[in-house]
Amino acid sequence: MKKLPSRTCMGCNTKKLKKELIRVVKNKDGKISLDRTGKMPGRGAYICDNIECLKKAINSKRLEKCFETKIDETIYKELQNEIEK
Repeated sequence: MKKLPSRTCMGCNTKKLKKELIRVVKNKDGKISLDRTGKMPGRGAYICDNIECLKKAINSKRLEKCFETKIDETIYKELQNEIEK
């Protein structure tokens, strides 16, 4: 049986299956964007499909620490819109 990949959510810090999480990626140019396919090149971080996890990640600045850069408010808005769909 094939092992399914799991990742840790940046908000609640729990391990979940990769396909259950939303990937945020920082490419080699430093641009941060949502990766809906999960295949974009670059450094990835994952977050649950839950507004509470997003709020925890924003308040603790875990995504900024992970990517070692300031994240624009539009990325957070885009994430919030994606979760609320």
